[in-house]
Amino acid sequence: MELSGGIQASLSGRYAFALFELAQESKAIEAVEASLAAVRDALTQSDDFRMLTTSPLVARESAVKAVQAVADEIGIDGTTKNFLCVLAENHRLAQLPAIIRAFRALAAQHRGETTAEVASAHPLSDDQVDALKQQLRTRVGRDVNVDLTVDPELLGGLVVRIGSQRIDSSIRTRLNALAHVMKVGG
Repeated sequence: MELSGGIQASLSGRYAFALFELAQESKAIEAVEASLAAVRDALTQSDDFRMLTTSPLVARESAVKAVQAVADEIGIDGTTKNFLCVLAENHRLAQLPAIIRAFRALAAQHRGETTAEVASAHPLSDDQVDALKQQLRTRVGRDVNVDLTVDPELLGGLVVRIGSQRIDSSIRTRLNALAHVMKVGG
């Protein structure tokens, strides 16, 4: 598979690509993608799980057992569970957010979609997400899969990244630009 954006260049990209190949061979891309979404949600919702993945003090055996327990609790597929255990054994759980992003990009590329990373100050409603997807589809000329994150520091508006293109309509950026103009002009 031809990769765009140098996904395979980083450590997390290599792990994501290996997982993608396993998922593709077992015809489980959608299942793995859904499992990774559940893992991403667990990382954002559970301080304990996030600490487990980022702490260098957790022993390999403890990390593997904890990951297996979390995987069983959130009901992820076997391929993803085994993959998480490999990450735990190799002390690479801290790479999970980047691996998940890279996997989603690979899956979207496989489906002929483009992935947009969208940061908003507040969670977007389903209607807002649908409208955003439609606007992005019109702009780039093909379906766009959105990877949503919430960043309260934006104050309002959105920051959208599609490949190397960045669209920043956040209030924080507008206020910073206004402050700069006032310093220069005043």
